Amino acid sequence: MRPLYEDNHIIIVYKESGEIVQGDKTGDRPLSETVKEYIKAKYHKPGNVFLGVVHRLDRPVAGLVVFARTSKALSRLNDMFRKGEVHKTYWAITHEMPPQPEGTLTHWLTRNEKQNKSYAYDHEVPGAKKAILKYKVIANSDNYHLLEVHLLTGRHHQIRCQLAAMGCPIKGDLKYGARRSNPDGSISLLSHEVEFIHPVSKEKIHVVSPLPDDNLWKSFNLLG
Repeated sequence: MRPLYEDNHIIIVYKESGEIVQGDKTGDRPLSETVKEYIKAKYHKPGNVFLGVVHRLDRPVAGLVVFARTSKALSRLNDMFRKGEVHKTYWAITHEMPPQPEGTLTHWLTRNEKQNKSYAYDHEVPGAKKAILKYKVIANSDNYHLLEVHLLTGRHHQIRCQLAAMGCPIKGDLKYGARRSNPDGSISLLSHEVEFIHPVSKEKIHVVSPLPDDNLWKSFNLLG
């Protein structure tokens, strides 16, 4: 856990792949608890520390996570996320080159709770939710391609599922068709940038994530 921005109302931290944002049935220690302890120690806070979870990242994904430090910030951030006023940019590494260097993907996704997996359709089906993202190839290496992705909707496993449906599963993402896993169990997807108007101070907040400590990510560092 690495704090990258903090004030009285919000804190933005870097999540390592493998960490869970919020407690789940695994019983593993969530990032939210680590952040609470950090705040408690740094500011010598007695008693329980308030921390609101406003969004999540899948366990194998690294990058930026925004938390609320006050109930006022939590309700306003929840509203901003719902209205699409929090702009997040992702970076994804794929083995296959997309058919076009940039484009917009529109699918209808259904979610299988038992498999913890989403399925993409190119037409509307019962129970499906519309999913839209924009992507752009921003760098290439001998074997891999770096895509910048902007979500226009927020669906379960949306980037993973839609890129796979395009024929470009994310490196290491066995669940969505990658050839092999990454040695550390991660998938090569990074929550890279977040930008929004502060819910209380109204200042513009813009935070960029460091790259994971991995040679492939570092090979794309020329863009960082």
